[in-house]
Amino acid sequence: MKKIILISLFLLSTIFAETIDEDTKYSADCLILEDENSIVCKYIHERSEEDKEIQVQWIDPDGDISRDRVLLIPAGHGSIYDFRYIAGRLPGIWQFKVIDNKRETVTTFEIK
Repeated sequence: MKKIILISLFLLSTIFAETIDEDTKYSADCLILEDENSIVCKYIHERSEEDKEIQVQWIDPDGDISRDRVLLIPAGHGSIYDFRYIAGRLPGIWQFKVIDNKRETVTTFEIK
């Protein structure tokens, strides 16, 4: 009797099981920490089994690239951070742009 119940529960759970198909999430966000004089930006991406390189650009309010660098994301990691000081930055709307293969992810923030 026990075997019949266990087999029935197993069959029911496999019949009604759903495959969760989550879209890959790519996002960027920046946080301004005025008391620490810093800007911290985070890029979230799909985890990879291999190391991969991404290009990070900080674009000032005039549209000029203030910083352009290539960062290495180690295998298995789902995010990476980049950081700058607030002092010496132009006030206005900045862009933090990440180029991951051909995918571009952009976020904006304001320095007052």
